[in-house]
Amino acid sequence: MEGLGKRLRERAQALGLTDTEVARRAGLGERRYGHYIQDRHEPDLGTLVKIASVFGATIDSLLLPEQGEASSERQALMARLTAAAEAMEVDDLRPVVRMLEVLVEDRRSRGRPAEQEG
Repeated sequence: MEGLGKRLRERAQALGLTDTEVARRAGLGERRYGHYIQDRHEPDLGTLVKIASVFGATIDSLLLPEQGEASSERQALMARLTAAAEAMEVDDLRPVVRMLEVLVEDRRSRGRPAEQEG
């Protein structure tokens, strides 16, 4: 599974997370996680699920090479958004969700796609 370690490091850097923090959030030992990011060992499915959850990502996005720069930027932004949302209390999250919904509706009413600009 060559390249997984590189993608794990890139994802962590995009989120501003250290390897130690990723390991802690995934419930893994630092040494064990270190083997994954150095491509010495391959994580099992359950471990991949835990790591993907930390990044707010899918397993596919960790295992498969990026499909392009725009896709990579979008995935990094989505991961940052997910990580920030997970750190918020429900009362703080409600207005953020509402602001995003208003932005999407405004773009749709102007005839601009809300999903992805490229």
